[in-house]
Amino acid sequence: MIKIDKHWENLNVLQVNREEPRSYYIPYRDCESAFSKKRGRSPYYQTLNGSWKFQYHPSVKQVPDEFYEETTDVSGWDDLIVPSCWQVNGYDQLHYTNVNYPIPCDPPFVPNENPAGLYVREFNLPAQWEGKQNYVVFEGVNSCFYLWINGSFVGYSQGSRVPAEFNLTPYLRTGKNRMAVMVLKWCDGTYLEDQDLWRFSGIFRDVYMLAREDAHIRDVFNRQELSADFRKAAVNCEIETTGRTEVKIELKDDRGAQISEGQASVDGKGTVRLEIDDPVLWNAEQPYLYNLYLYSGKEVLHFSVGFRKVEIINSVFTINGKAVKLKGVNRHDSHPELGQTISINHMIKDLLLMKRHNVNTVRTSHYPNDPRFLELCNVYGFYVVDEADLECHGVQRAGDFHMLSKNPEWRESFVDRAKRMVERDKNQSSIIMWSMGNESGYDVNHIAMAEWTKVRDASRPVHYEGAALRYNGNPNTECLDVDSHMYASVEYIENYALDDRTSKPLFLCEYSHAMGNGPGDLKDYWDVIYKYPKLMGGCVWEWCDHGIRTETKEGTPYFAYGGDFGDKPNDGNFCIDGLVSPDRKPHTGLLELKKVMAPIRFEADDLVEGSVKLTNLYDFTDLSHVSISWKVEKDGRTDQQGEIGSTDLAPHTTQTIAIPYELPKASSSRYFLTLSCYLKRDTPWAEAGHEITFEQFELPVAKTTEQESPVLSAIRVEQEGHKVVVEGFDFLHVFDLYDGTFTKISKHGVDMIQAPAAFSIWRAPTDNDRNVKHKWMDEGYERAVTHVYRAELVQQSDRIVEFAVDFSLGGYIKRPILHGQALWRVDASGEISLQVKVKVREELVFLPRFGLQLTMPRGTEEVEYFGLGPHESYIDKRQSVKKGKYLLTVDEMFENYIMPQENGSRYGTEWAILTNEQGMGLKFSGPDAFSFNAAHYTPEDLTAAPHAHKLVKRKETIVYLDYKMSGVGSNSCGPELLLPYRLDETEFEFQLSIKPLFKEDE
Repeated sequence: MIKIDKHWENLNVLQVNREEPRSYYIPYRDCESAFSKKRGRSPYYQTLNGSWKFQYHPSVKQVPDEFYEETTDVSGWDDLIVPSCWQVNGYDQLHYTNVNYPIPCDPPFVPNENPAGLYVREFNLPAQWEGKQNYVVFEGVNSCFYLWINGSFVGYSQGSRVPAEFNLTPYLRTGKNRMAVMVLKWCDGTYLEDQDLWRFSGIFRDVYMLAREDAHIRDVFNRQELSADFRKAAVNCEIETTGRTEVKIELKDDRGAQISEGQASVDGKGTVRLEIDDPVLWNAEQPYLYNLYLYSGKEVLHFSVGFRKVEIINSVFTINGKAVKLKGVNRHDSHPELGQTISINHMIKDLLLMKRHNVNTVRTSHYPNDPRFLELCNVYGFYVVDEADLECHGVQRAGDFHMLSKNPEWRESFVDRAKRMVERDKNQSSIIMWSMGNESGYDVNHIAMAEWTKVRDASRPVHYEGAALRYNGNPNTECLDVDSHMYASVEYIENYALDDRTSKPLFLCEYSHAMGNGPGDLKDYWDVIYKYPKLMGGCVWEWCDHGIRTETKEGTPYFAYGGDFGDKPNDGNFCIDGLVSPDRKPHTGLLELKKVMAPIRFEADDLVEGSVKLTNLYDFTDLSHVSISWKVEKDGRTDQQGEIGSTDLAPHTTQTIAIPYELPKASSSRYFLTLSCYLKRDTPWAEAGHEITFEQFELPVAKTTEQESPVLSAIRVEQEGHKVVVEGFDFLHVFDLYDGTFTKISKHGVDMIQAPAAFSIWRAPTDNDRNVKHKWMDEGYERAVTHVYRAELVQQSDRIVEFAVDFSLGGYIKRPILHGQALWRVDASGEISLQVKVKVREELVFLPRFGLQLTMPRGTEEVEYFGLGPHESYIDKRQSVKKGKYLLTVDEMFENYIMPQENGSRYGTEWAILTNEQGMGLKFSGPDAFSFNAAHYTPEDLTAAPHAHKLVKRKETIVYLDYKMSGVGSNSCGPELLLPYRLDETEFEFQLSIKPLFKEDE
């Protein structure tokens, strides 16, 4: 076993020989290279990314003595790309857990069998670096590591997601050198890194070397000042050097023109102040950046400067004096193949998707991101809540949530994480709030973190959700500037806003859990957030699904989640909880979020006259960049259209616009107005024509009387035992009096159903049903079957045949869930009408759904409907869809969630037609809109399959025609489904028509 000091269980040793934390920068030779931010263009930078020799050991006790020596033969070791994570490269155990520690909770001790990864890399030191101070920077290593150069011990560091920098000068030589690193999977810091994610290990972020002059700029803090009227700005460059050096500073605008300069001779510490008049301010909508250059010797440092002022004024969160709503998401570093190793292009892809879906805020859950991500947020325009790498959620299961936060022995471990984050990121304009971590209890150690942070940087508010009084932590929250909550209900946040005793703005650091088919409560939150200035917005949990791309033995690709690799303990698919899939395909929940948080709002004023109210919800931007188009659809087909053009409507103001459509006084048709807002010009995040938002209104046109139906031949009825054959000119149906339903529906000899029609209340539980489904199953909802008490032919003529059925639905053990009376009618055209009255047993939990299930034959693939589309919609998830006529296939109705569940329903359907390719099928309609779905899977199929690739596609098409479907909500982690979205009526009626048809004959 290697002979080293056991720092990984010593709270008194967080590092050995590590440099003090500093702001992030790369030194360049000239300002052009510095502005490019291309590290490789600097002669003072040398990457150590690439192929390293690697050896994995399940326990540190297996690490050979002196593996780090220059003479050690590593030629037989594996090759491993750095940066990378062990677990996605075949080493160690892929493991997902949320709250639970994957190790015994015995802080600061970790398992004796502590896996170790040994890295060895030979590299050449450029001759021109001789005589300089040479440093190595590890941007991220999980969880701790020891470093050797040329056989000599250099240092030790822990704290996985902030940089560790070491001065290598005494250990290096010109020419070839050998670097050896030992990374351990666990250390006492593991107790502070219990985030909800896959537990990755290794050198997972960039490693590089820097060459510096003996006397060089070590750190810079660009402190901003803005006058009360924002007409004057200053930046105070607080400079720390390693010796006396002459420093020149230039501030240039975004075109490269110098607008201010200064200089100073700095020996240790000094400040240079630059002042400008009429600054262009930075905000997420207009992310204007100045360029600050510091010249010292032959080095040039570049910092972007976005002048902005973050304040809380009269309990309102403001930026540059304007009340701002944070429309955010929580984002983990997550890649389906690389784990927590994230490339620049992947970061950009995330940010572009966010920007295109009206997201303006990112909470870096639950650790600081790569510093280049923050630079991108500066450029693209995002508000960032930068969060310390601190979460000790697992102690909650050990019985004391505040076990570590109140223990003074852990104080330095806590403060170190705030300090290293703030020092690294203090110059990033996008950061508008510091977060002291996540779900770690709250006591004196958090207070120490916050107090240190406020002394070091008073320009940004400090947030920490764990200080909420409901957690019974330390009652002293004076060090925190905002009140933070997770998954507070809509009712709670409204009561908070109305409570005069609350003086801090409320930030929902997590809300509206986006797991699976959801979230379903976004509009309810944002109606209230917009209503009250004290509510500053929040961040949806979360941005992306954390699936790991893998394959079955047969080569079928799929995204794996907790437990798929035999990992214990695990939290299953709780990591599949994002607005986008692991490969960044938007879920319908992201489309819903885009619509709900849109910065432009339309409201009806006088639709008869074509008058609509337009509100600009941007905080800093008028609407001159937007083009507005309109169209009127008649029964789903475009009838009129035009352009309103643009307007210079100021932020937070409303105007009335006139739309020059013409309407008939009366019509049998339906008319809908759709307004769309598009970008007029290309932006860095989207091309011209990108739709920002839309709104739709049904226009007020009086209904004309429909024409009488044509006269048809008489109906013939023949009863054979319990089966009644109803036959007309071109149809033949069979009603089974024993089962109380139709078992055959046909037209021109073509059968339209494959199984008896049946009532149903069950749906495949969504992820957001994970709590309520247990109540459903306790009452037997998932096993409910029909019992027929009475079924008889009650009316017969040559024009109409009626069947009356008394029935119940219930599961074994329990009393019936509901009783119903169904009246089935067949007219001479072959159309079947259903009228059902239902009484639900008192005091039951709300029903998942109630409706009619039909099984249509193989080949029924074409879906045409008039309703909300083109994608799925539910009673509480329907802001992103438009009323119209849609033509899809059954497969296109399906939303492929990683964990199969209820999906693809269309709320607000007025009629739907399902046919084969020749147009032979059924039309469904009713006096009231209904929820409709068609799929090649039953709810039982979806419930049983742990992954989409486990689903076996049926040849038949399963059709659901629902009186109502309960909403999807966000109760996988959020509050219970809101009352208006529950099917909790104890009595209701439902009417539906089923018409066999051949489309060509209609």
